[in-house]
Amino acid sequence: MSRHRPGGCCRRCRGAFGQAGGYAAERHAGGSVLAMATVVQNQALEQPLDPAWARSVRKIAVYRALFLGDLLCATPALVALRQRFPQAEITLIGLPWAAELVDRLPCLDRLVEFQGYPAIEEVPYEPVRGKAFLAAMQAEQFDLAIQMHGSGCVSNGFVAELGAGFTLGYRSDHDDDRLDRSLLYDANEHETLRWLRLVAEVGAYTADTRLVLPTTTAEQERAHALLAAGAEGCGPLIGLHVGAKAASRRWPPERFAALGDALAHHYGARLVLTGSAGERPLTAAAQAALRSPALDVAGKTDLGTFAALVAQLDLLVTNDTGASHIAAATQTPSVVLFGPMRPQLWAPLDRQRHRVVDALALFPAADPQQVLAQLSVDTVFAVCAEALAQSGRGDRTQTETTVTARSLVFGA
Repeated sequence: MSRHRPGGCCRRCRGAFGQAGGYAAERHAGGSVLAMATVVQNQALEQPLDPAWARSVRKIAVYRALFLGDLLCATPALVALRQRFPQAEITLIGLPWAAELVDRLPCLDRLVEFQGYPAIEEVPYEPVRGKAFLAAMQAEQFDLAIQMHGSGCVSNGFVAELGAGFTLGYRSDHDDDRLDRSLLYDANEHETLRWLRLVAEVGAYTADTRLVLPTTTAEQERAHALLAAGAEGCGPLIGLHVGAKAASRRWPPERFAALGDALAHHYGARLVLTGSAGERPLTAAAQAALRSPALDVAGKTDLGTFAALVAQLDLLVTNDTGASHIAAATQTPSVVLFGPMRPQLWAPLDRQRHRVVDALALFPAADPQQVLAQLSVDTVFAVCAEALAQSGRGDRTQTETTVTARSLVFGA
């Protein structure tokens, strides 16, 4: 198979295709994603790809050695890539945990575990192992390698060394020419739109920004059995996800407990504490502070069963972590609590179904690493009340609260 590049000249002569400055996408989630896709497609048509090259692509490598939320946010771009190259084998170069996700995503064919590269922190670098890994990847003879890891400061070097027929990614420096085609990285761009913009460079256009996380019938049945065993009653089924990888992104478990009690009192809510096995101390702390009954399923689900369980909730209240993206993928109404991170970059794009409390916007003078501690139960309860009303599960058993949350919701 001929391994020619999609342009007829060298990378310096071609220049960067589709510069970020000429890209007129809506930068906020409330904008028109369809307009975004149309602008990208029209711009790309000014410098069309060589159709023969596109048809010749048989092996694609995508480098994104990150975590659950990061990968879920990239699934619209991965789906678009699959639609553009239906004949190709698409390999994710990622972290070991991602095997469970890759197995359930039709847009990916296999996972190759990333073995490290100098200055990439996700995997400690060992020279002998790292060099052997690069040699193995070069032997794969990828036709296309895409850097979807970040701004490209270090990761562009890794992707360039894969030896693919054509390389694509972002760059943070105008003079970074390590990849065949690169766009300037926009630090203010939403994570999902960022990767859609990138894959449009190889003709993978879409206006569909929905995150993807399929579940099986068996997983749905296991989730139903878990809930049936401990979440009795007829009130709204509300999940409280108290964990997050970084402590700065965790609202205190005792506040989650007070929120749960308020939701149980006003709505007769059936409460479910969710989390991983490592987050059991956090769910236990919330359970100990609760006066209302709650089902603790932390550590009792794998990825698919957890996604199926979230899909059966009426509302998920969660820290800014992977669970928020699972709610987006399963179209479960959610309230997401943001602390040091910016919701403009990571919040679910559907503002009607997924509401955001931006603690930094409420307390701009606070230490970003401590700002979630400033967030009151009343504030979060008010946003939950709006979410339940929107979903039709907001029939109260008690009197209305006087707190208004409209000014607190990102994008409202």
